[in-house]
Amino acid sequence: MIKKIRVRGYRIHRDLTIYPNRKLNLIVGANESGKSTLMEAIVLALTGRINGRSATEELNPHWFNAGVVADFITKRARGEPQRLPEIDIEVFLEDVPELQELCGAHNSDTPTNACPGVRIRCIPNPDYSAELQAWAKAPSPLLPVEYYCVEWTTFADARLTMRPRVLATAVIDARTVRSTSGVDYHLRQILGSQLEPQERANISRQYRESKAALSDSAFKSVNERIGKLHAELHEQPIALAMDQTARTSWEESVAPHVDGVPFTMAGQGQQSAIKIALAMNKHAGRAKFVMIEEPENHLSHTSLTRLLHRMEALASDDQQLFITTHSSSVLNRLGLEALQFLGPTAPVKLNELDPETVSYFKKLPGFDTLRIVLADRIVLVEGPSDEIAFERVFTDLYGKRPMACGIDVMSMRGLSLARGLELCGRLGKKVAALRDNDGIEPDELRKPLAQWLKPGSREVFIGEVAHGRTLEPQMIHHCGEAHLRTILGITDKADIETWMSREKTEAALRIASSPERFTPPAYMLHAAQFIHG
Repeated sequence: MIKKIRVRGYRIHRDLTIYPNRKLNLIVGANESGKSTLMEAIVLALTGRINGRSATEELNPHWFNAGVVADFITKRARGEPQRLPEIDIEVFLEDVPELQELCGAHNSDTPTNACPGVRIRCIPNPDYSAELQAWAKAPSPLLPVEYYCVEWTTFADARLTMRPRVLATAVIDARTVRSTSGVDYHLRQILGSQLEPQERANISRQYRESKAALSDSAFKSVNERIGKLHAELHEQPIALAMDQTARTSWEESVAPHVDGVPFTMAGQGQQSAIKIALAMNKHAGRAKFVMIEEPENHLSHTSLTRLLHRMEALASDDQQLFITTHSSSVLNRLGLEALQFLGPTAPVKLNELDPETVSYFKKLPGFDTLRIVLADRIVLVEGPSDEIAFERVFTDLYGKRPMACGIDVMSMRGLSLARGLELCGRLGKKVAALRDNDGIEPDELRKPLAQWLKPGSREVFIGEVAHGRTLEPQMIHHCGEAHLRTILGITDKADIETWMSREKTEAALRIASSPERFTPPAYMLHAAQFIHG
């Protein structure tokens, strides 16, 4: 299994080091955080290929990290000596007997770490040193990759030209299912694992015989006519026959079908689900590493749930999975402990979460956990009415809605506040949590949460008991009953607290849309100032 991945100078990743979980890795991050790039880098190092083509064929200037290239140009312009930009991707593997041929000390951890691994580098080609030196005198942002070469080696410094058998890798991109490559992959799985050698030989023999029979029957009259026409020009006239060479073997003529429909014509969601299941199949697949991009694509909620259940059933200890996702269902179901969060700083792993917290989120597959994971700053509130009211308070205070400032306001909908704070704490998120006092002093309510709180980073805001037990009496106290009736548009005949408690969401919506001045509860105001600051 992969123990460590280091990516330097490849696209968005200037210098990224990640320590994968042994079995399952859920790669999560905001847009443009480099999730797909990380997957590409791993596949490049393991297979020497990308998009079905060799790294040498695909090498282009846009592979190189823009920041590294910009630094090179700036320093060269100042006359400072600077090495030409390079790409260096290393995959460190477990030290097990079957990987000994990959073992060595030719890696960035030397001399301390002699272990199995593979490395791919895009470096200046020494045969073009004169041309590179000439270019470096007036460099441009587009590197002359024509003067670069790709070196793919083991940590034993042995050059690789094809993927070692022990590094079998399956790549499934559910975002854009390529039907032809999907068919190729499925055929490799089916033909390579489901058919015995005797069965393959028998099919091959019968296929040859059927082509020969077709040549002797369907083409017989045509060949007789051609033979007569060309007899005067050729001693050995041309005849038509079915091609029997290896490039037209029976494998090239077989296409998998799904419920009687060719695989290429099946729905993309169905193609994706089948590809994932086959890649993970303990018996059909030999892949040690399975890379899956966004399995939720093209699938309904029900289909995704079934696929996740199947993935859990097929997961084995001798396979390492890397899955990118934007789905909270995938994250919750497969487990927060597997999350690898690609944030603005170093990657964050959540395998240190309390197992009970992981189990808790697994029981909430519909909860939008990714909103917590991906938010820059977050406000946790108890329900929709609190969310709507807080948005009004924040907008009045700063002239912008929270989301415009990178702040996500999220209703916990029954989520345990302690679990939410634990998750935010592990992710290093700034969070303001708001809750009712329910007639209990705020300090008493904070005590069970103390281990997850951190002044200036994670705080809980609770209204004073004297101002009311819940949001509604708190608003009446601070805004004044008469003015609040005007905002809500209710008469003196209605008991305002009873009406607001019964019509929580409607009351919050009227407050949010009212042009009247609204004086918020003090704890909401303090929470808005805290999360904005």
